[in-house]
Amino acid sequence: MILTKISSVFLICLLGLYSKTAKSQFCGCSPILCCSQYGYCGTSDVYCGSGCQSGPCGRFKEPAVVDRIVTQGFFDRIINQTDNGCAGKKFYTRDTFINAANTFPDFANSVTRREIATMFAHFTRETEHFCYIEEVNGSSLDYCDENNRRYPCAPGKGYFGRGPFQLSWNYNYGACGQSLGLDLLRMPELVGSNATVAFRTGVWFWMNSVRPVLNEGFGATIKAINGMECNGGNPGAVNARIKYYRDYCGQFGVDPGVNITC
Repeated sequence: MILTKISSVFLICLLGLYSKTAKSQFCGCSPILCCSQYGYCGTSDVYCGSGCQSGPCGRFKEPAVVDRIVTQGFFDRIINQTDNGCAGKKFYTRDTFINAANTFPDFANSVTRREIATMFAHFTRETEHFCYIEEVNGSSLDYCDENNRRYPCAPGKGYFGRGPFQLSWNYNYGACGQSLGLDLLRMPELVGSNATVAFRTGVWFWMNSVRPVLNEGFGATIKAINGMECNGGNPGAVNARIKYYRDYCGQFGVDPGVNITC
């Protein structure tokens, strides 16, 4: 009887030890990884959230929607179509876009695949597959509206097109910089020298001028970006934008919708 009791106690202890060992047998994670409640290593909320046993628990969150849509492969398929000699090929990156997009949480967490297809169709057209950082021969044009007293031009500065949407004119640099917390009136060249800033100006323009008409169809977004191309102004440019849009919708497996042309 005594032996049986001792055996029972030993068995219970052994089972408890086994249970504890089984739970943590996979914990041996790198210090930068979380050990989940089930003993596996990773960086998402599954590993670093509830029940996290070790590592930087609670620090990691699921990536924003935009991070999951704009994959490295999607970005590379666009930029790899440009020549190696293009300045933009070493400037624009998928990570700088994601970093810029994440400074606009309302955009980053609610964007859809169709919206990304729309945005990148216009990016592709405006920059020729991310080849150009600045407007061709733009330095010869200052785009200074001297009548605009709210955003006066800084001496010696040019406000020609820069970035993925070719931000132009002093009043746009001023308004955009004010929104982003940057002095783009005195430092417009920042848009052409910092890729994250360049993409931030693009998302700023998108949120203020393009997203409001997004539900009207792709054609309405063309008008919002360059209305001069519509009504016979530049049918080649319009067709190029539509071509890119259809291509990207196809890659994402989404319907392009109606009212595609302007």
